[in-house]
This record gives sequence, C-alpha cells and structure tokens, in this order.
Amino acid sequence: MTHSETHSEVVETDAGTARITWHPAERARAVLAVGHGAGGGIEARDLQAIAAALPAHGVTVALVEQPWRVAGKKVAPAPKTLDTAWRGLWPALAEPGLPVIAGGRSAGARVACRTAVELGAAAVLALSFPLHPPGRPEKSRADELLGAGVPTLVVQGGNDPFGKPAEFPRGEGDRARRDGTTAAGDGWAYDLVEIPFGDHSFAVPKRADIGQEEAVKRITDAVVAWTDASGMLSA
Repeated sequence: MTHSETHSEVVETDAGTARITWHPAERARAVLAVGHGAGGGIEARDLQAIAAALPAHGVTVALVEQPWRVAGKKVAPAPKTLDTAWRGLWPALAEPGLPVIAGGRSAGARVACRTAVELGAAAVLALSFPLHPPGRPEKSRADELLGAGVPTLVVQGGNDPFGKPAEFPRGEGDRARRDGTTAAGDGWAYDLVEIPFGDHSFAVPKRADIGQEEAVKRITDAVVAWTDASGMLSA
C-alpha cells in the first residue's frame, strides 16, 4: 500500500458498485478487510474503532461497503448476492500483496466465513456473528462459522439476541485450537471473546459494570492481540 492517508476506492463487481475505504499502516504486514452488517454501514462503532486502532499495529484496515449500501438502498440483498460482491472486491483487497484477513460484522461476518477458503483468506474476524435469528435458536448458522476453514476470532456481545457467547458450539474444537490442530469435521477451531453486557451493536446499558468506551477498547484490544498472535499470519 503506497498511500499514507485514509482514502476510498470504488470497485465494480457483478453485484454492482462497491467501495473500499482504506486505513493504511505505514509498514503493513497484513490487510484486514471488514464488511458491514445488513442493518448499517461502516460507521458502526466497532468497525470505526478497529480502523482507528489496527494501522498502528501493522495492519491496514479496509472497510468494505457492499453495493446495496453504496447505492443508497435500505434493505440488504440475499446472501448469495453479498457473496458475489465480496468475491468481486477480493482482487482489490489482495492487490497490496499481503495476507488478507476476511472480516465482517453480523451479515458481513457470515460472508467472510462462507468465502474464506475459496478466496484464500489468511483468517476470519467475525464481529457479532448472528448465530441465529433473535428468539429462534433452532435456526442455527453454526455450520457457517465452523466451516470457515481458517483461524477465526469471534467477538460477541454478552447480551446479543442473535446469539449469546454461551450459545456458541464449544468443546473439542477448543482443545484442538490450542495445539494448532483441528477437530475432525470442524475445520479450524475458533477463539471467542465476550464483550460483557454488549448487545448486537456492542452497546452496553448505563447500569453495566463497564462503560461504552471500555467496551469498545476491549474489542480493539482483542483484535490487536489476535493479529499479533505468533504464527497467525504465517503462510
């Protein structure tokens, strides 16, 4: 990446015109590409905080706006269309020649998980992964998360109606993660960091034991520590 300041890039995809807002690191060792959810854009508090924090740690952040959002539409298209746009964006994300971490919040996290192996992502960052629709735990999307096929970090609010941390499938995969191997049939195991009291947007109530600023700091600290983990971005 040759630019030293934040800048935007328009990318044409088979699903329409998308946009990447680059937050470059001076000496980048990786690119973290993060897509937004179905109910908002890159102005989300967690995405903005990550974009502000990660470049100082050698990670260029690319905030990705899906075509529907660029076009000013209010409703996200079907998952297949979101995946098509993400595939079309990937060459621009990979152009710097660095390992690319595929990331997203909510619906964007699902896109990252579904396409990670196909596109050659080094890892996946899943913010507020929507494990199931609110009140419908039987409609689990755990197969998307478990099928990511690369090292994955989930950052989840403790009070997220789309899936509280305790609802996520755990067990054998956790033990497998620690020695670098994988559990049979699960692909790569994942790490999970809970943001106490946080909802799907990582908002915390005033009565919570932590304030909003601390909640956001815990998100960025977790992502920084994960990207700094020994060997996480090795080929």
